[in-house]
Amino acid sequence: QVQLVESGGGLVQAGGSLRLSCAASGRTFSSYSMGWFRQAPGKEREFVAAISWSGGSTYYADSVKGRFTISRDNAKNTVYLQMNSLKPEDTAVYYCARGSGGAYYLSSSYDYWGQGTQVTVSS
Repeated sequence: QVQLVESGGGLVQAGGSLRLSCAASGRTFSSYSMGWFRQAPGKEREFVAAISWSGGSTYYADSVKGRFTISRDNAKNTVYLQMNSLKPEDTAVYYCARGSGGAYYLSSSYDYWGQGTQVTVSS
């Protein structure tokens, strides 16, 4: 059984930064791509960023490109999302997920999900 636990969310002013972490259980973390998604109230869950198993390839939604950076430390079984220049529209619950094949931007391409961490950006 794989468990993903997000942390690092909180309340920040517009223009500020936060770093989210997602710690994974299991010995095969380094074999899988990982992704971050977010869901704002009343909206569907949307893709934010993804990273290949090696960390050599990264992908971003247009809305966060240039502001967010995804990275991973396979020795620590952890994936990160560094969020800079935050905007009120970034307010959402952020989820990390383990890739299971398929298009990186589709939630159906991920098989395990964390419980989410709230990010609130005030104007």
